[in-house]
Amino acid sequence: MTLKRGLIAVGILLAMAGLVLGVDYLRRIRPADLAPGSVPIYVGDRLIGAFVPADLEGLDQASFVDAEEGKTQEGWLLRDIMPQHISPDALRPETVIVVSSTSRDKSAQITWEQADDPENGVLFDLSSRGTLKLVSKLEGLDTRDTWVQDVDKIEVVIR
Repeated sequence: MTLKRGLIAVGILLAMAGLVLGVDYLRRIRPADLAPGSVPIYVGDRLIGAFVPADLEGLDQASFVDAEEGKTQEGWLLRDIMPQHISPDALRPETVIVVSSTSRDKSAQITWEQADDPENGVLFDLSSRGTLKLVSKLEGLDTRDTWVQDVDKIEVVIR
């Protein structure tokens, strides 16, 4: 009878540990405290910050005319957003920033050196639906087909 009780107790402890680990895993995937429509910023698998378009309204805007359709793209430079969430000392020229949209299965990879140069126009523009799109004058990210629309994640790879 005591062996049976011991096995039941071990089973309960394993189930509780599994539940705790499962909840922790789900929180790391998409933290519950993020506002709907927010863009989380990760370094590795660690969430370091997040923002929604309204958070950007205090920043200076930049703009450029896209070469493809001659339309003005206006928004907030990535170079102004990142230092609000990550130490500027950690952003080295070779630091890689991956901006992605899971709903569109699309991403763009740029270096901090590229993002930090205002001439490249790496910025978030507000779409007509109220979501953010990453646009730029950089080759390979300078046409509508290459822009990342409905941005929902930023990953920083510090080397």
